[in-house]
Amino acid sequence: MGNILRSLQRRQQQEPVDPHGLTLTPANAAIAALTRDLRSFESASMVPEGLGQHVMSSRESQITWYKCMSEAYRNKAPSPRTPAEASQLVATALNWIPRVDLEGIFEFHNFPISSLPAASSDHLPTSLPEGVQFVLNTLPVNEKCIGDGDGFTAYVSIRGDPRELGNVPKKVYAMLTARTQARIRRDYVTADTLRSTIDEAGYKIIICSGNEIVARKYRIRMRGIDAPELKMPYGEESKEALVKLIGGKSTTIYVYEQDQFEHYVGDIYCDNVFIQEQMLKNGHVWHFKNYDKRPEFFVWERKARAARKGLWASNNPEKPWNWRRDERNGIHNTIEWVTLLAGVIACFVAGAFLIGRLFMGALRLARRNLLVIYRATAIL
Repeated sequence: MGNILRSLQRRQQQEPVDPHGLTLTPANAAIAALTRDLRSFESASMVPEGLGQHVMSSRESQITWYKCMSEAYRNKAPSPRTPAEASQLVATALNWIPRVDLEGIFEFHNFPISSLPAASSDHLPTSLPEGVQFVLNTLPVNEKCIGDGDGFTAYVSIRGDPRELGNVPKKVYAMLTARTQARIRRDYVTADTLRSTIDEAGYKIIICSGNEIVARKYRIRMRGIDAPELKMPYGEESKEALVKLIGGKSTTIYVYEQDQFEHYVGDIYCDNVFIQEQMLKNGHVWHFKNYDKRPEFFVWERKARAARKGLWASNNPEKPWNWRRDERNGIHNTIEWVTLLAGVIACFVAGAFLIGRLFMGALRLARRNLLVIYRATAIL
């Protein structure tokens, strides 16, 4: 509830009146509070006190929102007279901001969140596939967070997912509140320090469409496929293929398990496209048969092999799991040392051969010189 509504509650002896001259009732109290908060904003350019406890974006973003709402109210004739009209006006004016913040504004002004348009759920099935533990709807994936052709780091807004919101540790909430207070008093050194500490706790403050969003970090491994490591032939090409598919886009991840390296293993969808299918069909990855027996994966890889697509253009590409095994056993280092030693020996032999040839040339030259001297002496 805004500042004006709180002041109205303190003045219980007076009968409150809304901006239209009507007696204030529970049904129109929210409209009166919003209208007066907007008028206060127009005169002082200050957003209502306490709004920051309901939204995650910065104070600068909140000011931009109230500018949009004020303009929408000025252009609306007549002004909204029911909660439904007011909530519809706010939702239309702010339809470009993150939904989590829009819900926070509705909560702050006591508008029913149920009156908002339903959130998009194009990727979500009517029922979860067997074995899925939970579903992640991520923020757009930063290209720099894509490590290779089968793994990336994703972030999920804590306000956009009830599961995430309920799992935020109390210490993270405390740090978020302390950072907001530090920014209000313009103590940016403390605010930046708290932001770094929040990052270390597995959460990140992300700027999205000019607004701050608090998100949880997830390290993702794509289920059923294995990409060449970056140091392997075709490793960089495999990574670039994944960047083209999901870079800068939101994804839906059906999480099945967490592996020994604390990666969340799942099926990835983006723009209604099954990402593992595209990576296999175009020969960018291997089917990880030891851990995934889906027959369609086998078919997609076989067709890519037959067409010599991607990594299959090579006659005998090395399996990434074999490469990692050799890496763990130090075989690659041994090979490198043997190669280096062979190179040194070759250089030594070549050098010795060159020195030998130079030495023999010098001997022949000395012999010729001695013969010249001998013949000259005999003539004399």
